Parts: sequence; structure tokens; C-alpha cells
Amino acid sequence: MIIEQQTSSEFVCSAGEATELGDEPRVFLVGAGPGSPDLLTVRAVELLQQADLIIYDQLVPERLLAVARPNADRVCVGDLPGRHADKTGPVLDLMIAAARSGRCVVRLKGGDPLIFGRGGEEIAALRQAGIAFEIVPGVTAALAAGAYLEIPLTHRRYASALALITGHECPEKGEGRLNWQALAQFPGTLAIYMGINRLPQIVACLLEHGKSADTPAALVSHVSWATQRRIVCRLGELERVQQRAGIQPPALILIGEAVGQQVDQPWSERRPLFGQSVLVTRPAHQATTMIRRLERWGAVVYHWPALVIRPPADLTPMDTALDELALGQWDWLVFTSANGVHGLLRRAWERGRDLRLFGSVRLAAIGPKTAETLQTYHLRADLVPERQFSSEGLAAALRPCVRGQRVLLARADQGRDVLPQALRDDVQKLKQITVYEQAPGAPPVPAVLDSLRHGAIRWVTLTSSNIARRFLEYCDAAIEQQIRQGKVGLVAISPETANVVRQAGLPVAAEANTFTEEGLLNALVDAVRNQGGSKAQHSDHN
Repeated sequence: MIIEQQTSSEFVCSAGEATELGDEPRVFLVGAGPGSPDLLTVRAVELLQQADLIIYDQLVPERLLAVARPNADRVCVGDLPGRHADKTGPVLDLMIAAARSGRCVVRLKGGDPLIFGRGGEEIAALRQAGIAFEIVPGVTAALAAGAYLEIPLTHRRYASALALITGHECPEKGEGRLNWQALAQFPGTLAIYMGINRLPQIVACLLEHGKSADTPAALVSHVSWATQRRIVCRLGELERVQQRAGIQPPALILIGEAVGQQVDQPWSERRPLFGQSVLVTRPAHQATTMIRRLERWGAVVYHWPALVIRPPADLTPMDTALDELALGQWDWLVFTSANGVHGLLRRAWERGRDLRLFGSVRLAAIGPKTAETLQTYHLRADLVPERQFSSEGLAAALRPCVRGQRVLLARADQGRDVLPQALRDDVQKLKQITVYEQAPGAPPVPAVLDSLRHGAIRWVTLTSSNIARRFLEYCDAAIEQQIRQGKVGLVAISPETANVVRQAGLPVAAEANTFTEEGLLNALVDAVRNQGGSKAQHSDHN
């Protein structure tokens, strides 16, 4: 049998058994990395966006699937028939059947596909079945642990080699058992995967074969996650410290002199929101950037879209206003949110209009985010309040500019009346049109409500008055008690949003000084600092 390699596309197949040279891959074995979305490779993201079927390991966070096509089928290996050791057959059957039907299959594997992930078995089966494939490497847990804990896995003084070791060998291997005597004398760092359940035996074997009990050692679980935990101690103390800390699988064991070079608080644990749990309540299409920033700052993020943004039920007023804009019947067009910009501009495009629609009309935006949204449509705001990004601030900035002129307000169906009331006496003509509706989102999943009741969610971000009202609908007595006791903190984007909470008889833990997403996140960080910083219990030192 001759194995052919096509260097142009990095997939391997057997020409004797399988596909014709040049066939496009149908299956992609993709490394998901250790868990953080930041550690997905560019190629992994690209393939997830193309996949028809994603088969992912049980330990791969579903958060990583957020980049996938919304209509892609997703199958968790843990949901397939059989026990863990018997999953390979159903996985292979599913991959091969989907590939033969012409579907693009991503087999998403934790870490790297070929490091303790049974990737070799899957490759052999795909080759035997004649399925062209591609392998996309991922960041394996040991390399991530070194980076996130500031442990130099190799060091010119302490470690000239790195060994990746399984702590859970296949019992059918027979003669291929690990040589613990050689590993005890290994001149570098030992990285032991899947070894927590055999920790006493592993430590005993290393000590028996001459490894010093004073050798630096570490355990790390959920490396790169916001729930990352670690312990650092001497090898002889590792079992006792692990039991006291309660670290459970999956976790990685690191042993060697280089491990002793770690610092008390690595960069990953110095992030401003490390270990803090935050509920984001924004609509799905607006939440992405906020969630990513919170994750990069170390937070455990929950998401419940309290509201859904959709076009108005009656499009006639908006269509009429668009026709009037095209005829030059308005001097000012005022947007009170980024959603308003999207709502009006998308409708204009649907009706065959483009930027020529706006002619000489001047544009006003309630704040910098709304102005930035206009820029995505190649439109520049003529007026943005300098400090107060609210209806009051916009009204104060507009009044000197719109006296005697015709003003069109593009807004939500449930907007406040502050702006039209402030402008009505100064303008020649004023009209409001609904360019989007705010509808209640689906109720929170039970897990979110339970986490609020037990204080497992530490902070809730409220980015509008309507979102605050929607959140309060689900605050039962247990959740209210957690809020009053300060175990769940509500963070409001503006005084108006905060007042909704206070009128319900509940305290506000923090309030943004600048009424933007940036201001809200800064208020959250300040609140965390005031209550003592990020969760120190995520690390234990001895």
C-alpha cells in the first residue's frame, strides 16, 4: 500500500484503499485547545464557520461553538451510545456516514487531536474508509498551563526536556507500560495527563525510583478558563494538598525543577475580573463583544438575552419616513441607540435605498456607540453629546441646533419621552417613528435562576431600563435576598436603569459614570476592587 501526501492541502489519504488524489477533505480533526475561546486557531474558527456537523468532546466548552454556523448540527460525544471507552465506534460511524453524504464534518477535540485524544485511531479509520481528512493542531493542556501559570516548562538551568505522559494507560497495551524508573530520572519537566485518580500511585512510583520528595510539583484544573485552579507544593506533599484543595479531574500534573520557577500570582490570575461570575442580559446580537471582554478579563460569563430586538410589526410609518427623507423633508435625523441605526438603515436597503437617501439631512447620535454604528454604514454623526450619553444629554446638545427646524426621531417602541418633550417647543416640526421593537426574550434557563438563588452568579449587568424591568420579573424571594445581602450585585449602565432597580426596593451595587458599555464594565471592575479583588481561592500555595 502506498501512502500519498498532497502537500497543497495538508490532508493525508491512502490512494490504494481510499480516495483519488486531489479529493477535498470532508472530515477535519480540529484541536479545540484547553478551553479558552482565545486559544482556538484561526483555521479552527474558519472550519467551525463552515461545518455542517460538529462532533465535539464532552470536555470542550460549548462556548467554543459560538463561532459555528447557527444551523450546523452539533453532537456531543458524551450523548452518543455506550460508555466512555466505547464511544469511538459511534463517533467513527457518524463521521464517516456524514462525510459520505457530502457534509462537512468537524471533529472538535480538546487540546490537540493527536495528544491523548485517540486521534490516531480516528485517522486510521478514516483512511480505511476512504475519507479524505485534514488535521488542525490545537494548544495542548501542558503548553497552556505553562503559559497561564508562568511556569517555564523548559529552562536552560532546570529543564532541558519536556515529557507528555498519560496517567491512565490503555490496559490492553501489555508490554508497552510506562517506565517509571526512567521517568523518575528524566532531565526535565513531567506533564502527566489524566492522572488525578491515580495520583497516589504516580507519586509513589516516582519516589520509589529515586525522584526527590522535595521536587516542585503543581496541579492545575481548567487551565485557561475563568474557573482555573492550581496548587503548587513539593512532590511528597502533592496527594495531601490535592485532597485538601479538592481538585478533581480533569486536571494536569506538572513535576520538575522548572515548576519551582512559577510566581505567586501569574498574569492570568491578575486579570481584573478573574474568577468573578457575571450575568450578561443584553440581546444576543449585542452581547458578543461584551462577553468577550469579560472573558478576557477573567470572568465566568453567563448569558441570558432578556430582550429580543426585532423590526416593528407595522413598517408603514418607517417606510413613509424613508420616502420623506428622500424628498428632503427633514433637517435632522436623530438616533437614540445603535439598534435604531440598524433598524432604519436595513429597512432602507430592503426598499432599494442607499446612502443617497440622506442628502443634506444632519445626523445626531445619543452617544459614541451609536455614532460608531453609523460609521459602519459610512455615515458620520454631525452631533454627539460630549459627556452625558442619555436622552437628557442629547436634548441639551440638540436644542441650540434645531430651533425652527424639522426633526425626525428614530427610536424604539418603548422609548422614554424625555427627548420629544424637551424639543417640541423649539422645532418647526417633530415626528417620532418606531424603527425597532423590544420584545421579551425567552425566560432564563433554570440553571441561571438557581445560580442567582445560591449566589453562584456574583454580578448582573443591566444595560437598559427595559432590561432591568425584565430581569426583575424573575427575581423571586431567594434572589432578592441574595441581592439585599450583597451576594449578588446589580450593575446599572445609567441612573435611569438604576432607578428602576431602586424603585423595586433593591440596592444597586454599582452604576456607570459614563453611560456606555465601557462605562458599565469600568463600574464593574471598580466594584470588584472595592470588595477585595478577584477570587484568591482559585489558587493554593504551599
